[in-house]
Amino acid sequence: MKKQWILVANGSLARIFSRTSASDPMVALETIDFPEGRLKGSELERDRQGHERSDNSSAATHFEPHTSTRKKVLHQFAHELAERLEEGLVDREYETFWLTASNPFLGELKAALSPPVSARLQWTHDADFTGLDVGTLESRLRELRVPAR
Repeated sequence: MKKQWILVANGSLARIFSRTSASDPMVALETIDFPEGRLKGSELERDRQGHERSDNSSAATHFEPHTSTRKKVLHQFAHELAERLEEGLVDREYETFWLTASNPFLGELKAALSPPVSARLQWTHDADFTGLDVGTLESRLRELRVPAR
């Protein structure tokens, strides 16, 4: 088996694990904390959309549709994690990876991945496993990958 990373994430926390074979235990490599992801919408800084005059005319400048501050925060964290995965790939820290993340963060994260990183993605699952200890996480992943008959 090629060296593998397992990334478990939600909108405020990510944990990266590594293993060199399917029979080897997972080893915790890194925890990435993103406290802004834990803030409620009302606590996040508000981006006020409005109209802006670019000259002395009375016509208003058109702005893009409103994107919630919460979505912007998730987008920012997804890009931070995608950059970390890109660095790991360039540094040959892994050859394949699995990804499990809470919904809708999983979609945001997958959209942020570069094509070379996406090509290394072997498996995804939409669940928040960030709170599980390593042993429980290994068991859950094994159950999901090879369901009981």
